[in-house]
Amino acid sequence: MQIIKKLSEMIAEEIEDADKYARCALNYKATMPELADTFNRLSAEEMRHMQMLHEQVVRIIDNYRKEKGDPPAPMQAVYDYLHEKHMEAAAAVKAKQALY
Repeated sequence: MQIIKKLSEMIAEEIEDADKYARCALNYKATMPELADTFNRLSAEEMRHMQMLHEQVVRIIDNYRKEKGDPPAPMQAVYDYLHEKHMEAAAAVKAKQALY
């Protein structure tokens, strides 16, 4: 499914942006607290976007299961792999956000 691929790429981009903003928030926390707060909010917003996209992937897969049964094993394997990578990256971002 091309849409799963596209959404997975978008999820990765959201996580990367959230990480970038979280690092900036930590970097400017002591010297420019208002800017740091903005970066922290932006990081949280990117994670919200990631979650919204992830929910759509889950919905699409659930609908596929209802209509056609289990997805083909290769498709499921790719999704599982990307999902694990995304969740690991998201956890790293959340750890940075918690430091803030």
